[in-house]
Amino acid sequence: MKIKKWQLQDAKNRFSEVVRKATEEGPQFVSKHGKENVVVLSMEDYHRLNPPGSSLVEFFQTSPLASVELDTNRDKSPARDISL
Repeated sequence: MKIKKWQLQDAKNRFSEVVRKATEEGPQFVSKHGKENVVVLSMEDYHRLNPPGSSLVEFFQTSPLASVELDTNRDKSPARDISL
């Protein structure tokens, strides 16, 4: 798959083509000031990445980081010395 990159102005002027290519050829990357900012995806690609009905909880449960142990204890001391 050849990745297509568009400058923002070109993407705005040729938006129908960007959408068609996203549907037929795959994700289309749009850059602003030389930095990639957004990706235009087909609904098929979007649903593959974000299945309908999935929740944030399900996302975290299926994440590769789900088994990582986090230290949730926090320092209870004041953030700064409040004595004058």
